[in-house]
Amino acid sequence: MSDTEKPMSQLFTYEHTARRWELLVRIFYSIAIAIVLMVYGFIAGILMIIQWFVILVLGRRSEGLSDFIRGYLEYHVHVLSYTSWMTDKRPGIMPKPAKIFEENAPEQ
Repeated sequence: MSDTEKPMSQLFTYEHTARRWELLVRIFYSIAIAIVLMVYGFIAGILMIIQWFVILVLGRRSEGLSDFIRGYLEYHVHVLSYTSWMTDKRPGIMPKPAKIFEENAPEQ
């Protein structure tokens, strides 16, 4: 692996073991995540409307608006595995940069 490549990990994988204590912690931790998601999502929703007008008037997208909206979407996907009981690994409450990739399956 070169210096520029960063390790990737799959977010939604099966984990056999689960900690019972984490279920209780998850309730309160998920509430904090939900509050951040609601505020972040509200702002992203307003920016999506603004982006719509930018595209309508200028015929192009604003990079700053796109970056903010993408950040919200990446954070939402990043916390889904924890809030959906897929893993006990806690994500950060505050958003951090994450990149989401789509693997292109070969055509059959």
